[in-house]
Amino acid sequence: MAERLEDIAAAMVAKGKGILAADESTGTIKKRFDTIKVESTEENRRDYRQMLFTSKAAMKRNVSGVILFDETIRQTGSNGKTLVETISAAGAIPGIKVDAGAKDLAGHPGEKVTEGLDGLRERPACDTPSGARAVHQALR
Repeated sequence: MAERLEDIAAAMVAKGKGILAADESTGTIKKRFDTIKVESTEENRRDYRQMLFTSKAAMKRNVSGVILFDETIRQTGSNGKTLVETISAAGAIPGIKVDAGAKDLAGHPGEKVTEGLDGLRERPACDTPSGARAVHQALR
């Protein structure tokens, strides 16, 4: 039985919890890794995120949902479980970044606008692997 959007929203704003934004693109996470001299390979990115999601006490106590990048939502951890399964097992709701990022707003230097939300309703649910409940429930 599918969850209702209201139930997902209530779980996402649970008292004392927050949303973990783990949706850095490969370019953004490369910049972070460069500062600590770690090569930005798919395996290193997966291991880094898996480390975050398997911090069970911290996840259960503090995280209600996790925003994932497309690469991450499709990855399987070194333990054979998908990262989506790992997040769900920790009691958080996995979701996916659906926008194309912040871009400069024409005619307004320094101001940003989020692109890529147009046409979201028409995107097929099969574009995202099972588990990104927050996104697909909102679109139904």
